[in-house]
Amino acid sequence: MTYYRVQWLRMQSAVGNMNKPLLALGLMSGTSLDGIDAALVRTDGGTIVETGPHISVPYENGFREHLRSVLGGVGQIEKVERALTQLHADVVLMLISQAGLKPDEVDLIGFHGHTVQHDPAQSRTWQIGDGAYLAKATGIDVVCDFRSNDVAQGGQGAPLVPVYHLALAAGLETPLAVLNIGGVANVTYLDGDEASLVAFDTGPGGALIDDWVNRKLGKAYDEGGELAATGSVSEAVLKQLLSSPYFDSPPPKSLDRDEFDTDPVQGLSAEDGAATLTAFTADSIVRAVDHLPASPKRWLVTGGGRHNMFMMEQLRRALDVAVDPVESVGWQGDALEAQAFAYLGVRSRKGLPLTLPGTTGVLTPQTGGVFFPKP
Repeated sequence: MTYYRVQWLRMQSAVGNMNKPLLALGLMSGTSLDGIDAALVRTDGGTIVETGPHISVPYENGFREHLRSVLGGVGQIEKVERALTQLHADVVLMLISQAGLKPDEVDLIGFHGHTVQHDPAQSRTWQIGDGAYLAKATGIDVVCDFRSNDVAQGGQGAPLVPVYHLALAAGLETPLAVLNIGGVANVTYLDGDEASLVAFDTGPGGALIDDWVNRKLGKAYDEGGELAATGSVSEAVLKQLLSSPYFDSPPPKSLDRDEFDTDPVQGLSAEDGAATLTAFTADSIVRAVDHLPASPKRWLVTGGGRHNMFMMEQLRRALDVAVDPVESVGWQGDALEAQAFAYLGVRSRKGLPLTLPGTTGVLTPQTGGVFFPKP
């Protein structure tokens, strides 16, 4: 019997049926197009009983380009969706095996899928991923399509992770900002309870930088921000980028990955373009402070952007407070969003709110998700 299997069984014995905690497996494929994150969490949907093993499996370059080709809801959607779902099924079974578990020991999967279109102003959000096929392929109940109900009720459908941030942050000093720099960047403002939660997309995260570096150098991303660090920011281009009315608009608000593009930096060198796009992400995050109830005492950063040292230093200088990766408080940055969808899956099954007026703009707290039982 493996170490993780012993640990999970001991945990199950310890918690018994108190508040009926469930063992859930969360899956996340983010706007950065880097791969699939998977994580195990035992939770009652309120408190987090325990976080467990997690893995990240990168997409092969060929599939990443296929996935990129359907962004916007175009192209061979059905073919890519089936391949995407099969890859998720493979990752589920891989994590379960590594944890020393069997599929029937996992209560449910929280399956985000992959966002190919997000336009809440037109009551439209679309995450591809076949929940029924995933349930059949893994033999585990699946909850997916987390955003649609919120959008149908007039919300932005994003961000979804703030209620998980609130659970994680219990006991930390507030006001606190949790910043996720994925393909799109979003912030959660925490001041102790659900009623004070404020969350919104701040602007681009790493998506534009990734696209630029891929186009110029054939690389997936600017590792550590090293390319940007050798360039100079074009203040004229940066001013143009920041002139979008999005940044002055009050929350709730959210972005599609392709709301912005790299056209404004086309005349720059690879280095200067990377520096300017990195400054764009950082400055848009700084401008988000104007939309928060108070200035956070600390920023905790998750997502791939926390590894961009050049960007992190820009944020520290501009925000003039502690800006730290989430690992500084013991959170698992590489697993956090996958953990969140495990948590949200349990909340969905229990009819608990996933979104709130302060996080997506819905008039009343909303649950969500679509349930697909295993065959």
